[in-house]
Amino acid sequence: MSELHKFIFDGLPVRGMLVRLTGSWQEILKRRQAGGGYPAEVMQLLGEMTAAGALMQSNIKFNGALILQIFGDGPVKLAVAEVQPDLTLRATATVTGTVDPGSTLSQLVNVSNQGRCAITLDPKDKLPGQQAYQGVVPLYGDQREKIENLAEVLEHYMLQSEQLDTKLILAADGKVAAGLLIQRLPVKGQGNLEGQIDRDANEDQIGVNEDYKRIAMLAGTLKREELLGLDADTILRRLFWEEQVTRFEPVTPSFACSCSRERVGGMLRSLGTGEIESIISERGKVAVGCEFCGAQYEFDPVDAAQLFTSQTNQQPPTSTVQ
Repeated sequence: MSELHKFIFDGLPVRGMLVRLTGSWQEILKRRQAGGGYPAEVMQLLGEMTAAGALMQSNIKFNGALILQIFGDGPVKLAVAEVQPDLTLRATATVTGTVDPGSTLSQLVNVSNQGRCAITLDPKDKLPGQQAYQGVVPLYGDQREKIENLAEVLEHYMLQSEQLDTKLILAADGKVAAGLLIQRLPVKGQGNLEGQIDRDANEDQIGVNEDYKRIAMLAGTLKREELLGLDADTILRRLFWEEQVTRFEPVTPSFACSCSRERVGGMLRSLGTGEIESIISERGKVAVGCEFCGAQYEFDPVDAAQLFTSQTNQQPPTSTVQ
C-alpha cells in the first residue's frame, strides 16, 4: 500500500517526509500498457516526478492541485505529475522520439539546454481574476551546465521559491516510486510555495544551520536500492537512529483521474463549431482519449450538436493540463 510519512526532529529546525508509492504507481503504469508502456528511462523519470509531487503537495497548505511538468526538446516532449490536496495523483508522459537505453535527463528532455521544469499551484476555488501560481526553473545550473538529476532541479527550485535548504532523494522502477525530503524549517512564515514567508529572514539562514546540514548529510547516504526496497520504518531507523524523531500518522496516496465527459465536452466547445464539424465530416465522430487514465470519450454527430445547441450551456472548468 502506498504510504507517506511525515516527521520532525525534536528540538531542531528540521522536518522530513518519506513517500513510497506502490499500488498507486503501478496503476499509473497499468493504464499506459495498452499504448505499449514507457521505456525504462521514461518510467524512472515519471516515477520520480510523481513521488516528488506527492512530497511537495504534502509540504504546503494549499487547497488545489500541484502540477509538476518537465518539457523540452528531447524524445520526451512533456512529462506531467499532478497531485491533489487529498494525495490522489496521476501522471503521464508524451514520448515522440526514440529513447536510447541509458538516456540521461538531458538526453530525454534537454538536448539543446532549453528544457524547463514548471511547478503550478492551481486553486480549487478560484476567486474572480485569480490565476494559478507557477514557478519555472531551467534544467541547468549556475554555469549553464546540464543537470542530470531531477532531485537537484527541484532542490534548486525550492531554494529559489522558499529560501529554504532542502535535500531530496528520488528513485523509481516498475514497482515503486519513492522519495525522501529533508528541509530546514522556516524562520518565519508558513514556508510554502505560495511565498507566504519572510524571505529575508530565511535567506540569512541558507547553508549555515549545522543541524540541518548534519541530517541532510545522513539522508544523502541513502542508496537507490534502499529507497526502493526497504520499508519506511527500516529506512528511518537506519538513517536517523541517533536522532530524536517524532513521526506522525502516515497517509495513503492513491491513483485518481479528474477527467470526465463534461470536461471533455467543455474542451470541445472551446474548439468551436467549425472545427468539430470538420472532424465529424472526416471521421463520423469525435473521439478523445485521456492521456492520464486511458478513458475514451466519443461524441457522435448528435452528441456534438448538443454541445452547441443552447447558448446557456456553461463551459465546465478544465484542468490546467489537458
